Amino acid sequence: MPSISALPHDPAQSPRLVFTDLDGSLLDHHSYDWAPARPWLDRLKAEGVPVIPVTSKTRSELLPLRRELGLEDAPFIAENGALAGLPLAWCHARLDRGPGADGVAIRTLGVDIGFIRQRLAVWRERLGLDFTTMSEMPLEELVAYTGLAEPEARLARLREGSEPLVWEEGDERLATLRAGLEGDGLRLVRGGRFWHVTGDCDKGRAVAWLTERFAALRGRRPRTLALGDGPNDIAMLEVVDQAVVIRGCHDLAVSPDQASLYRSRAAGPTGWAEGLTHWWGRDECRGKASPGSEPAARRGSQEDGATA
Repeated sequence: MPSISALPHDPAQSPRLVFTDLDGSLLDHHSYDWAPARPWLDRLKAEGVPVIPVTSKTRSELLPLRRELGLEDAPFIAENGALAGLPLAWCHARLDRGPGADGVAIRTLGVDIGFIRQRLAVWRERLGLDFTTMSEMPLEELVAYTGLAEPEARLARLREGSEPLVWEEGDERLATLRAGLEGDGLRLVRGGRFWHVTGDCDKGRAVAWLTERFAALRGRRPRTLALGDGPNDIAMLEVVDQAVVIRGCHDLAVSPDQASLYRSRAAGPTGWAEGLTHWWGRDECRGKASPGSEPAARRGSQEDGATA
């Protein structure tokens, strides 16, 4: 049986991009471990296939995490599509400023965090709503709520274009807040742990923008795959060629309008690797199983396009 890294692929003939959610997808929802995804990450890096984080995390959280995951050469999308970080190879000479000290140029796709916080304060007072924003949570409470270590929790509060919040009331009152925010040009999106308030942006729009940027710079439209586990991933899963809904550690519905959809049996990074093997491992193995995959006879209804 060939190892996962030995499978042949020529990215010049078929450029590919992988867009991935982090928490609950590439990273375990509870431990933030990503070891089960390492073989696929190593293989994709060796083949020159960018793995692009698309996450609710902040730029400050992503910079050290990209180094840990070996993704420094790839761009990233932070805060649910509010901003994109572009390495030099992804920058347009006329449209982008050069990378800063952290090695990336930042492209703002949403609105400033000050405006979001101002409008949330207005609507809370005007409507008497009960919610707690991440910026208002004491650090120790944020650590307990997210499972992050204290240094990572500090980085999570360095928001630039979105504000997470914990909702304390029912759905009817939530709809009232949503309507008010929409009048301000803001969006309310459900994530794995928080509701997120952003500008008129989402993961799908950011992924589409980055895909167009790749095509403009390289002269070839890439084949795209996206993986995610939460409702805030739906827009991203709908704009790519192939998608994976990773089994979540929640009971939230994730039902994108996507014909080429696979639902993993496993959660977290194990389900992430399962999704990669389903879509791309079988193509290149020509029917042979790669590590972590199931024999074709056992996949049954989970063949291409199935949503079982």
